[in-house]
Amino acid sequence: MNFDLSDLRAFIAVADHASFSVASAELHLSQSAMSRRIERLENALGVSLFERTTRKVELTTVGREFLRKARELLVGLEESMMGMRDTAEKMRGEVTVSCVPSAVRYFLPDVLKTYHQQYPNMLVRVIDEGANEVLAAVARSEADFGLNYIGIQEPDIDFQAILKEAFVLACRSDHPLAGRKKVSWAELGDYEYMTVTRASGNRVVLDQALAESAIRPRWFCEVRHVLTLVGLVEAGLGIAVVPRLAMPQEGHPSLLSIPLAEPAVSRTIGLISRRGRPLPPAAQRLYDMILAMRQLPRSRAVKTRKLTA
Repeated sequence: MNFDLSDLRAFIAVADHASFSVASAELHLSQSAMSRRIERLENALGVSLFERTTRKVELTTVGREFLRKARELLVGLEESMMGMRDTAEKMRGEVTVSCVPSAVRYFLPDVLKTYHQQYPNMLVRVIDEGANEVLAAVARSEADFGLNYIGIQEPDIDFQAILKEAFVLACRSDHPLAGRKKVSWAELGDYEYMTVTRASGNRVVLDQALAESAIRPRWFCEVRHVLTLVGLVEAGLGIAVVPRLAMPQEGHPSLLSIPLAEPAVSRTIGLISRRGRPLPPAAQRLYDMILAMRQLPRSRAVKTRKLTA
């Protein structure tokens, strides 16, 4: 039906005061706005709720019956909302989330802030580890669910995709490649190149993408974690290829993200959970909050800096 709670409240106010003007003042509405609400309600119900004359406003027979039902509806709704608030305030326990470090900064801060405001007595533990450890934590039930870019092919894991992100070249703003709109993999071999170890899930993604290519830059420094790699680039040791989420947002004083081509490589971040095992209610609420992020407008995403040639 094409009416809302504000229309019901307007109807009850007019019925209580037998006056459009008094009800309008009580609800801080103009009389014309009040009339439109009552008219919308009557049109939706297909009946007249009031008999209007120049001297008085009275409920019709149908209007008197509907008044009782409208009061019951509003009281029930208010009681339900109070019950939900009580449930949130009383909810206690712990939720454990495993998450690859490069995705923590993008997905968790705003969501955890909102979650804590709604459920102040809930504890949230974050296992920030590499992709294999994050997957294992979920598989072993050490975490309720996880944020990862591997697990889609695991038979006992449900993978709910949220975000597809590209790998980019990380370099300093004073590097010779800093002025480029995009860089090919073949060009990386001319510079000091660093990478993550073969134990890293990101290295596996890159190696698979370059498996058909004869061009693969030779590294001089290998580390375990992507964020360590970004720190070394910032320190001026060389360049590296990293997921876009691992890079600072646009406007960093010394670091740049440059799109890669030939080939372009990407990974998909998703929520992982144990297949066939429902999440506890508190964990499900946090899961749903993170899942809703895939509906955010693109302006909220971390941006790759635009450069001129």
